Amino acid sequence: MAGRNDTVVTEFFLTAFPEHPEWGLPLFLVFLSFYLLTLLGNTGMVILIRVDGRLHTPMYFFLGHLSFVDICYSSVTVPQMLAMLLECGVALSYTRCAAQFFLFTFFASIDCYLLAIMAYDRYVAVCRPLLYVTVMTEKARWGLLAAAYAAGFSSAFVRTVTAFTLSFCGTNEIDFIFCDLPPLLKLTCGDSYTQEVVIIVFAIFVMPLCVLVILVSYVFIIVAIMRIRSAGGRAKTFSTCASHLTAVSLFFGTLIFMYLRGNSGQSSEEDRAVSVLYTVVTPMLNPFIYSLRNKEVKEAVVKALSRSKSRGRP
Repeated sequence: MAGRNDTVVTEFFLTAFPEHPEWGLPLFLVFLSFYLLTLLGNTGMVILIRVDGRLHTPMYFFLGHLSFVDICYSSVTVPQMLAMLLECGVALSYTRCAAQFFLFTFFASIDCYLLAIMAYDRYVAVCRPLLYVTVMTEKARWGLLAAAYAAGFSSAFVRTVTAFTLSFCGTNEIDFIFCDLPPLLKLTCGDSYTQEVVIIVFAIFVMPLCVLVILVSYVFIIVAIMRIRSAGGRAKTFSTCASHLTAVSLFFGTLIFMYLRGNSGQSSEEDRAVSVLYTVVTPMLNPFIYSLRNKEVKEAVVKALSRSKSRGRP
């Protein structure tokens, strides 16, 4: 499938773990189970938040949408990766690769914005509790959500158009699990400085900006928690933020490691391992992180299970 050095690329051939073809079936089964758990866990979280009145709060409003976005985010890449593992590679047209890049960037950007909004929500709840109801109104929640989708679309659109106006030539093999920016940049030929600057500038409005909002929010939260006199009160207040902080660390940690390092000398195996973390593992773990570390969610799960058991009795 590889072309000559002077060949203009019109389609891409994605490969996953070509050095270890014997890993294909075991990895397929592992990632399929992860994907099914992602669908089950996040769908369950969306339904649970919708049917349980105790979870009709701003925090769970955003958590429900985060679960929905995680389903979409994972579904953009994982089914194709599963086919790739079975077939030892998959060919993608130029248009299909661009569409996948746009959708992945779109949902990943919304994920970033939602995590930042949830950090702000926790800041208001902990540092301005008396104003929480008046600040986080239903109108404000929908406005923040709409802003996250609009900003995600704008960023994804500009980055996709800019990335796919680059010239790709030489080999068309992408040693990666989906059409992502770092492996695509390795296939460019000619002067791509202007396009890369535009891509980086718009990336700044997603990841670093969201990280800054999260860091500032948690600085104020930590200061507010330290002012609480009782140890029990500090632990109870921090517990409301622990699940979100865990999800933020897992999601942004892998993304920062992947994108904020140079392209030269990168290990393809290392890149693939990190990409599996943020495309497969993180969306799967999020509902478990929020359910295991959150009292309200655990109580809602127990209530839903007991209700289903009582209905099943004759």
